[in-house]
Amino acid sequence: MRTSIHFRARFKTGCLAVLCLVCSRAAHAKADTTSYIQTLDITTGKIDTVLITKKHFEAPNWHPDNYLILNSKGKIVTLDLSSKKLTELNTGSANQNNNDHGISPDKKWLAISHNDKSDPSTKPYKSAIYILPITGGQPRRITPEVPSFWHGWSPDGKTLAYCAERNGNFDIYTIGTEGGPEKRLTTTEGLDDGPDYSPDGKYIYFNSYRTGHMQIWRMLADGTQPEQLTFDENSNWFAHPSPDNKWIVYIAYTSDEKQSHLFGKNVKLRLMDLKTKVIRDITPVFFGGQGTINVPSWSPDSKKIAFVSYLVR
Repeated sequence: MRTSIHFRARFKTGCLAVLCLVCSRAAHAKADTTSYIQTLDITTGKIDTVLITKKHFEAPNWHPDNYLILNSKGKIVTLDLSSKKLTELNTGSANQNNNDHGISPDKKWLAISHNDKSDPSTKPYKSAIYILPITGGQPRRITPEVPSFWHGWSPDGKTLAYCAERNGNFDIYTIGTEGGPEKRLTTTEGLDDGPDYSPDGKYIYFNSYRTGHMQIWRMLADGTQPEQLTFDENSNWFAHPSPDNKWIVYIAYTSDEKQSHLFGKNVKLRLMDLKTKVIRDITPVFFGGQGTINVPSWSPDSKKIAFVSYLVR
C-alpha cells in the first residue's frame, strides 16, 4: 500500500523525451486510486482535506466564487468548497481533457487542453488548446498544431502560454486568444514546460531540463534573459506565482525523474519568496506527482493553494 499526504496528526479531514511526456500527460492512474483534494495555508501550514474520493481527480484551479475546477477521466468538473458538491462542466465536444486547464484573468473564460482525435496529425497524442465560457459551452480551438498543453494566461487576458512539441522537441510557445501564429520562446535542447505568467506580466516562470536536471527558471515575457531559480537535487516542476506576486509554489520530486513528471511518486510542495529567493518545504513528502499541481491553484487572496494527493492500494 502506498500512502498519501492525509496524515491524521496534521490534517483536518473535511522521441524518448516526447514519449515520456505524452505518457506523463495521460496520467495512467490505477483503478483503485483514491484522490485527496486539499488546501494548504502557506502561513500556518494547515492542510484541510476538502474531499476524499475513489475517483481520479487532477489539477485544481481556484475560482474566486469559492469553487475549484479539476479534470477527471477526460471531463472538467467543479467542486464547491462550501457544499463539497461536484458538478460536471459542459465542455461541448471537448470530452478528452487533460490536466492543463486554467481561468482567465477576468474569471469569465476557461482554457482547456483536449485530445482531439479527429486532428489529421500522425502524432500519438493530439492535445490542442481551446477556450470556452467559465460557465460551460462549446469550446473554440486556439492552437492550430498538436500537441499543445495550456499553462498560463497573460494578465491582460490577450495571450496564452503553453508547452508544445514541434519537430521532436518540447518548448514554450505563446499565442493570442483569438488564434493566429504561435510564437516560440525557448529553443534549447531538452524539455521546457509549465509556463505561467507573473501577475505583472513581466516574467514567465517555467521548468527546464536544459542543464540535464529539471529545475525552475524564469524569463522575460518575450522569452529573453532566462534565469535559473533552483539548483538542488530534486526534480522541480510547475512554478506558479501567487496573485500578490510575492511567492512561487512548485512541486518537487524527491527522485531524479529526468524529463518525466509521472503519477505515483514521492513529492513535496515548496515555496520560494521572490524577494529573498529563500525556499522552504510547505508539505512533508507525499504520494503524488502528475495531477497534484500542474496548473495555477492559488486562492485569490494568495494565502492558500489547492492540490491533490493520492492513495493507491
